[in-house]
Amino acid sequence: MYAIHCMNNISTVGTDALASAGYDFVDDPAKADAWLVRSANLHEIETPQSLLAIARAGAGVNNIPVERCAERGVVVFNTPGANSNAVKELVICGMLLACRDVIGGIEWVRDAVDDPQIAKRAEKAKKRFAGCELAGKRVGVIGLGAIGAQVADALIALGAEVMGYDPYLSINAAWGLDRRIEHATDLEQLLAACDFVTLHVPATDSTKGMISADAIAHMKRGAVLLNFARDALVDEQALAEALDDGKIARYVTDFANPASANMKNAIVLPHLGASTGEAEDNCAVMAARQLRDYLENGNITNSVNYGRVDLGPLVDDYRIALFHQNAQGVIGQLSQVVADAGLNIENMSNVSRGSAAYTLVEVNAPVPEEAIERLAALEHVRRVRVIAPSA
Repeated sequence: MYAIHCMNNISTVGTDALASAGYDFVDDPAKADAWLVRSANLHEIETPQSLLAIARAGAGVNNIPVERCAERGVVVFNTPGANSNAVKELVICGMLLACRDVIGGIEWVRDAVDDPQIAKRAEKAKKRFAGCELAGKRVGVIGLGAIGAQVADALIALGAEVMGYDPYLSINAAWGLDRRIEHATDLEQLLAACDFVTLHVPATDSTKGMISADAIAHMKRGAVLLNFARDALVDEQALAEALDDGKIARYVTDFANPASANMKNAIVLPHLGASTGEAEDNCAVMAARQLRDYLENGNITNSVNYGRVDLGPLVDDYRIALFHQNAQGVIGQLSQVVADAGLNIENMSNVSRGSAAYTLVEVNAPVPEEAIERLAALEHVRRVRVIAPSA
């Protein structure tokens, strides 16, 4: 059976599921077939040749060298949606904290705790913390993936007017959104129209610094910005200046760093978004399930560096998993090697993502070592795996 190494503490709900299926857990990452990880930085860690997969118990994978793994035929999984409810609830909490100065009110009471006239004074002081209601406000949701869509739907239920922006929104995701959510055709349109703006996009080359000085200039004066996605999405110097000026009334973020911690009118949380017990359990279970399906069947679900492949469970046949460059002629060469080995292709799936391609072939008999060596020697091939049915 396969060996797993946990780079971080992973919920036992997930690890127990693997252990009960016969998987071993090893302390030495070099002796593992797969790694489970949460926040550990893997960019400076050398991946052993034996490593087949890395499963991130969470959505973001900026702590993993995704492209380098793709070049070596190491599948990187994440768990989109597993922690979305936890993040959604905290985003709504952040909006309410920005609407009503709950924190200021709590601090006032704490400072006046020894005053016998606290109740009487509170009636006069409360006006300072009253704030406004979220219902009726226009909220812009940037990114309508698993988390953003749940945030948008929850805001509709709370009586807010919601405008969504996501140029990569899939048809299936669009069908799941509340019909009352207004669609923004460009980012500037949303920024100019909304009282609250909340970010729910990954940190990529195209999104880093998307809330720039220019973007802030398009926002309504006195708007509130929420960031529970990644701190890299925001030009923090420009935002600090906007907070000082009052252009932005509040910044609510889940990313504490020297810049955000020193911002005026910022509510900064210590990365609590996906830290509930339920979210950690959900992520661990999803990560474990995806690892098992890949290691035992060759199927790939929710990989960030290889496309989705699903040939179902492996029963009696054998499977060849071929990682290769997305180059012309590879499939034909694979078919020829299989035919020369006297094997019949029962099923096959091929997907590509950028320059990385993955082909899973089901054949009717054991694959000879000579055929494996021939496949590994092909020009564009990065890795060859043969998966046998379990006894």
